[in-house]
Amino acid sequence: MPSLSSRVQRIKPSPTLSITQKAAALRQSGLDILSFSAGEPDFDTPPHIVAAAEEALRKGQTRYTATAGVPALRSAVAAESERIRGVPTKTEDVIITVGAKHALYLLFQVLLDPGDEVIIPAPYWVSYPDQVLLADGVPVIAPTFATQNFELSCQQLEKLITARTKALVINTPSNPTGSIYRRDSLAQLTRTAVEAGLTVICDEIYRELVYGGATHVSPLSLCPPDKRDHVFVVDGVSKTYAMTGWRIGWGIGHTDIIKAMTKIQGQDVSNPTSFAQMATLAALKGPREFLKEWQAEYTVRRDLMVERLSAIPGLSCLTPQGAFYVLADVTQILEKLGDQATDVTLSDKLLEEAHVAVVPGSAFGAPGTIRLSYATSRREIEMGVARMAEALGRMGQLRQK
Repeated sequence: MPSLSSRVQRIKPSPTLSITQKAAALRQSGLDILSFSAGEPDFDTPPHIVAAAEEALRKGQTRYTATAGVPALRSAVAAESERIRGVPTKTEDVIITVGAKHALYLLFQVLLDPGDEVIIPAPYWVSYPDQVLLADGVPVIAPTFATQNFELSCQQLEKLITARTKALVINTPSNPTGSIYRRDSLAQLTRTAVEAGLTVICDEIYRELVYGGATHVSPLSLCPPDKRDHVFVVDGVSKTYAMTGWRIGWGIGHTDIIKAMTKIQGQDVSNPTSFAQMATLAALKGPREFLKEWQAEYTVRRDLMVERLSAIPGLSCLTPQGAFYVLADVTQILEKLGDQATDVTLSDKLLEEAHVAVVPGSAFGAPGTIRLSYATSRREIEMGVARMAEALGRMGQLRQK
């Protein structure tokens, strides 16, 4: 066969997708698998959004659209961004993409030259480093910890900046930690980054999913007005509206960056799916009452999962403020299981012995942890964590013997 490029050999398959697919395959084989691995809501897309897609299909809106997206949708995204972030936004500042992940991919492609560095706080979403590598860039990982609310400090940032540093990635609310940057910390960090000439890339795909009085604020809102061209926002409908399979996201930034991303999008996917864009327009302009119901349910599920996990000896976790993940520290459990035990082997054991799918924290730059999604039913949370507790108890007893 033809030899593969060095580019593709530098990256890894998505661990979260791989584990989700493995769990699905085991379920199809007849096993009763409970999955805490998938990063998607278990709710159905609201009916008025589905109806908008059906109407678009009936009207024959099945052809190519403008490469950067349907103008009406770009305008709606600009208006929503201006409303929630308080920063003037033009239609020309928006590109509609094939999911928020694609917006990030395009952005790294237009920003980075070979050897350019991107600072990525860890724990991080699994695709950030690999997307930087695909653009021939260098991911620079900056560890953060639960004791600091998983926030990158200005002091850490300043020490990591070099002549090759091009950008900083900020994900708030965070996947996988569920943490939210405090307003003052985020303002200082944003100012430090933009004054150093960096592009601040804000992944805000979970911005609507916040709980317990927590609030999300965008770096774009906190950036000095004369530096706003250094901030780029990534967002979409996947998580908020339970539209992961519709694959519609967007990027908001300087018009020249949007034009460059559009140029690449025209060569790789032509345009996002036409009728999915019309469904997204309905999502942004339609009723939002269901969001409060979903947030209330997520809050109950979050509290249930944290309570049950915290009762397992040797396991600890913070209560997430947003998104729908818990990052659980399992270092004490791994120490009891022996030198060969890692979060990866533990995750495999839980899938094999407890029939529960979790994602090893190593995939997020957080070895010694596991990530669990509570975007699933209360019943599955209760059953799944109970299975985990029982399996971990058996593993500990075997180790003692």
